[in-house]
Amino acid sequence: MDEVKQLAEIVRNSRNIVFFGGAGVSTESGIPDFRSTDGLYNQQWDYPPEVILSHSFFMKNTAEFYRFYRAKMLCLDAKPNPAHLKLAQLEEEGKLTGVVTQNIDGLHQAAGSRKVFELHGSVLRNYCMKCGKFFSAEHILDSEGIPACTCGGIIKPDVVLYEEALNDDVVTGAVKAIASADTMIIGGTSLNVYPAAGLINYFRGSHLVIINKSPTQQDRNADLLISQNIGQVFSAI
Repeated sequence: MDEVKQLAEIVRNSRNIVFFGGAGVSTESGIPDFRSTDGLYNQQWDYPPEVILSHSFFMKNTAEFYRFYRAKMLCLDAKPNPAHLKLAQLEEEGKLTGVVTQNIDGLHQAAGSRKVFELHGSVLRNYCMKCGKFFSAEHILDSEGIPACTCGGIIKPDVVLYEEALNDDVVTGAVKAIASADTMIIGGTSLNVYPAAGLINYFRGSHLVIINKSPTQQDRNADLLISQNIGQVFSAI
C-alpha cells in the first residue's frame, strides 16, 4: 500500500482528526514562506525579516515595518488550494475537529473551515492601539506610511510578532483539540517555530501523520511520513 493510500485508510478509520499546519500549506496558494530557497529570508531587505517582524521593531520603526508588511505579508489575492479545501470537507463530514495553524492568511476560513486556531493571528484583523477600532486588511494595503485611526492611534495587525506571546485562549483551544484527537496530521511545517511546535506534544492519539517535503524533528515519532506537496496528497485522498 503506498503512502497516500495509507493516509486515506487512516482518515477513513478516524473519528477525531486534528490538522496542524504551517507555511507549506499556503505556499501552494502563492504565499511565500520564510525559510525555503524562495522564501522571505532569502530576499533582500535592509533588515532580516525576523527583525522587521518583531514587536520592538514595529514600535521603533513603524513606517519601515509597514513598507515590508504591505509588500510581503499582505497576499490578499491568494485563494485556498486543495489542502485547504480538503480539510474543510473533512470538517463538514464530521471527521476533522480542528485546524491548528501557524499561518496568518485566513485561507482555511476562506475554504470553509470553521474550527480554526490561529496561533499567530491573522492579517485580516487590524486594530487601533488607542481605541480598539477594527480595520480590514484592504484598508492597510491601501493606506500609505503608518496607518492611523480617526482617533489618532496607530493601527496594528492582529498578528503575533516576534517577542510577543501567543493568545492564551487560542492556545488553550488548540491544546484541547490536539489532546482529544485520535489522529493528528502535521503538514507543511518544519516544526522549528516555538512555542507553536511544542503544542504537538499534547497529542496522545493513535496515528501521527507528517506531510512535509523536508525532514522534521518529529519524523521518528510518526506512523506515516509523506514527502510530497501537501495539496497533491490531499487531492488524492
